[in-house]
Amino acid sequence: MNPTENQGQVVIYQTSDGMTSLEVHLERDTVWLNQAQMVELFQRNQSVISRHVRNVFKEGELEEKGNMQKMHIPNSDKPVTYFNLDVVISIGYRVKSPRGTQFRIWATRTLKDHLIHGYTLNERRLREKGLNEARESIKLLAQTLERHSLIDEQGKGVLNIITRYARSWTILQRFDENLLELPAKRHIVKRVIAYETAKPNIELLKDRLIQKGEASSLFGQEQNLRLKGILGSIEQTFDGQELYPSVEEKAANLIYFIIKDHPFVDGNKRIGSFLFTLFLRENGCLEDINGNTKIDENTLVALALLIAESEPSQKDLMIKLIMNLLDEQG
Repeated sequence: MNPTENQGQVVIYQTSDGMTSLEVHLERDTVWLNQAQMVELFQRNQSVISRHVRNVFKEGELEEKGNMQKMHIPNSDKPVTYFNLDVVISIGYRVKSPRGTQFRIWATRTLKDHLIHGYTLNERRLREKGLNEARESIKLLAQTLERHSLIDEQGKGVLNIITRYARSWTILQRFDENLLELPAKRHIVKRVIAYETAKPNIELLKDRLIQKGEASSLFGQEQNLRLKGILGSIEQTFDGQELYPSVEEKAANLIYFIIKDHPFVDGNKRIGSFLFTLFLRENGCLEDINGNTKIDENTLVALALLIAESEPSQKDLMIKLIMNLLDEQG
């Protein structure tokens, strides 16, 4: 590799017996030692260390690229070759040095602390800087892909989720920290979807799809009144209070339960999406204040796929994501 002036961070390593102290370079998520330092660490002469270094690369155990680099050190006119932790560990095994094991343990712990500290600093900088740059980058990427027809219709649905709700990238961070918030603005439920209303609407959807050759007789066949149970759970109360009091909460749980609990022999994603939009329309929440559909067909397909592929442990995350998609302020 070309010589580099960037030596990253320098930390001091001292052997357990206190006899050896080394200035160790931390860079590119690993540690770096030169041959002279390995001579001192392993207490072997220069020729032994040089031979083992050559054999590590000659025998194909490691590749030179990425595992060695040249650095400029103080009081030296020429760059010095440094080797990363993988090489140091390999040499330690070859010379059977207990010091190699000690160094590996120290280096692993040091790197972990270094990465955690670096992540914390980067996270703080991102929070300070905000998400504007990320949003613009995502928007540019989406526009480029769409203009050049590089994605299919389902892909456009996924991009729509990403570009329209770029702020939802913070969901991942807030979810990890258990700080994800639900949208502040929610709508009062005006009309519910009763089981007696849902069934005939599903039959109409089935007839339409069969006519188009997009469904079979198995479509919409309910299993053990599971749909009735799901609709009942959406309206359940506890201590006199509704568990899902808003349109957004009921809609999100409705599509999630239908897709994940498979109440039908066939057509769960399509029926879940259908009842989801029907419920939103009945409550005047399908369109935003400008008359645009909040979740268009492509986005709805992508959302159904995301729900289907999600893990059960991600239920709360999916519900909050759906509600954020329905948020007029999103």
